[in-house]
Amino acid sequence: MFLAVLYCLLWSFQISSAHFPRACASSKNLMAKECCPPWTGDGSPCGQLSGRGSCQDILLSNAPSGPQFPFKGVDDRESWPSVFYNRTCQCSGNFMGFNCGNCKFGFGGSNCTEKRLLIRRNIYDLSVPEKNKFFAYLNLAKHTVSPVYVIPTGTYDQMNNGSTPLFNDITIYDLFVWMHYYVSRDTLLGGSEIWRDVDFAHEAPGFLPWHRLFLLLWEQEIQELTGDENFTIPYWDWRDAENCDICTDEYLGGRHPENPNLLSPASFFSSWQIICSRSEEYNSRQALCDGTPEGPLIRNPGNHDKTQTPRLPSSADVEFCLSLTQYEAGSMDRTANFSFRNTLEGFANPLTGIADSSQSTMHNALHIYMNGTMSQVQGSANDPIFLLHHAFVDRVQYFHRHSNVLEMLFNLLIFEMDKYSSLISQ
Repeated sequence: MFLAVLYCLLWSFQISSAHFPRACASSKNLMAKECCPPWTGDGSPCGQLSGRGSCQDILLSNAPSGPQFPFKGVDDRESWPSVFYNRTCQCSGNFMGFNCGNCKFGFGGSNCTEKRLLIRRNIYDLSVPEKNKFFAYLNLAKHTVSPVYVIPTGTYDQMNNGSTPLFNDITIYDLFVWMHYYVSRDTLLGGSEIWRDVDFAHEAPGFLPWHRLFLLLWEQEIQELTGDENFTIPYWDWRDAENCDICTDEYLGGRHPENPNLLSPASFFSSWQIICSRSEEYNSRQALCDGTPEGPLIRNPGNHDKTQTPRLPSSADVEFCLSLTQYEAGSMDRTANFSFRNTLEGFANPLTGIADSSQSTMHNALHIYMNGTMSQVQGSANDPIFLLHHAFVDRVQYFHRHSNVLEMLFNLLIFEMDKYSSLISQ
C-alpha cells in the first residue's frame, strides 16, 4: 500500500504547482516548450557554469492515471508540466528554483551549505511589535506585484498552443491564492462540459505534504520580499476554541458593526479584495481565474450549518487523531477509515476514525465555521486565517507518531519539485 501512496502523491504533485516565471511566459519559450532561464549569478541557464543545475528533459511517470480521472489530454495539469514545457532546470545539491538560484528548505548562504532552523510560533506568543510586523508583511505581499511570477489567464489551447501567451501580473499574496485555486479547480472539458470531481491537493494522501510545501514556499517568498530571513507563519491553536478568538481587530479582524459578513473597518484586512471565488462563472465561460478583484473578504464565523459542523475541534479530537497508527488507509480518499490523513483533514469522525460524509470535522470544520471566503475550497486562501489554520494543521501532523511516512512522502515531493522546478518557487 505504501507504493500506492507514493504514486498517488507523485501524480498529484505533478499538477499541483502552477505559477509561471516571467522569463518563461513568452511565445518563444512556450512554443519551444523550454523553461531554463539563466541564473543571475553567472548568466548561464540554470546556473550550469556554477554547478547549480542544468537544462534537462522532464521525466514523467509511465504509470496510468487512476479511475478517479477518466480523461486523457483534456487538462493542462495532466503530466505536469509537459503541456507547457518538456525541458526545465534540474537543480543539483541544495539548490532549487526555476533557475536553480535559490536554496532548498533548511539551507542558506551563498552556496546553500549553511543549515538553518526556523520555528513557527503561536500567534498569541508574539509581542505586539512582532504581531504588527506580521500583519504589515501580509499587507505588503497583498499589494506588491510579483517581480518573478505571472499567472496564465487561459488554457494552453486558448493560447493557440503557446503562440498567443495569455498571462497576467499578480501580487505576491494573490499568487498563492491563485495556486490554491488552480490545484483544486474543476476540469474544463469544452463547450459547457465540466468535470467537478477533481482536486489535486485534497481528499488524498498528498493533502498534508502539498499544504506543507505551500506554506514553505509562501514563507520563502515573504523572506525574499522583506529581507527577513527569519520570517515564519505563526499558527492558531484552535483546540477547544468556543469561537473565533482571533477574529478581533487586534488580530485577524472583527465583525463589521453594520454587516456581520464583512470585517470591521478597524481591521488590517477590511480593505482587502478577494480573487478566484467565482467558480461557476469561470466554468460557464470555460475560463480560468485571471486575478481580477471580486469584492471584499467575507467572514461570518459561527453562523454556519451546525448540522454539518456542530463544534470546533477539541484537544481530545487531536489526541485521537494522533493515536491512529496508519498515515493512510483503505481507499486513500475521503471514504478512508482509520486514516490519520483523512481524520485530520476532516472527512472521518475524530472520535472513531470512521469516515462520515455527513460531518465536517478537524481541518474542514475550521473552514466551514468561518462561513465565508474560507468556506470555499478554491478561494479559501484569500482569508489570512487560512495561513494560521494550516500552520497548526502542519504542526499536528509533525507530532504524529508515524510522521516518518509523511516525511518520506514530503521528501518525494521535494524530489519531484526539483524535476519540475521551472514552475515552482525557490
